[in-house]
Amino acid sequence: MKPITILIADDEAEIAELIALHVKKEGYNTIIASDGKAAVQAVQTHSIDLAILDIMMPNLTGYEATQLIRAQHNMPIIFLSAKASDLDKISGLVMGADDYMTKPFNPLELMARVNAQLRRYTQLNQLAAVDNKVLEAGGLAIYPDQRIVTMYGETIELTPKEFDILYLLASYPKKVFSAENIFENVWGEAYYEGCNTVMVHIRTLRKKLGEEKAKNKVIKTVWGVGYSFNG
Repeated sequence: MKPITILIADDEAEIAELIALHVKKEGYNTIIASDGKAAVQAVQTHSIDLAILDIMMPNLTGYEATQLIRAQHNMPIIFLSAKASDLDKISGLVMGADDYMTKPFNPLELMARVNAQLRRYTQLNQLAAVDNKVLEAGGLAIYPDQRIVTMYGETIELTPKEFDILYLLASYPKKVFSAENIFENVWGEAYYEGCNTVMVHIRTLRKKLGEEKAKNKVIKTVWGVGYSFNG
């Protein structure tokens, strides 16, 4: 079995080394990058299974590094940043991160989130390998084995979580999923009161699918209940 490698990108060496210490205790390999550019280069030259990125880094910010990484890779990305406002967290998730933690942080909580993301990522890849049936509805096509979505032949660039939400809904047409159902299925964690992560991802997913102008929307809102795939 291939060893798991975690990328840690932070311009504060002490923080990076602290995270690396706990990552190694879990039995994972580590690669440390001191800025955003080095993080992108590490992903291009090594087999990375998960990335922990600071946001405010020299050369490239965590946001910019994530955009470049997401153009070619779907591994989980966790932002670890001193930027702690709700807007910062939402921006991080919209930019393509799978999770967001603020500094100062509890290393044990960080590792719990790392393990949860790795479990979810592994499970989804295993499911895709077993069931690679293309899902189609109107001009929309979802290719689970390649994790590609097209609309009338044009590729729609989705983050891993956006893809997972769409694939979950499309796998059960007309079934209504609550935000809690979606969060627990896609994130693999218990839903907590007041969490608007699913709503934010649904909003950006709809925008990318052109739902704002479409009369027959692919993702239907069932008011007071949740969302369903209108295929």
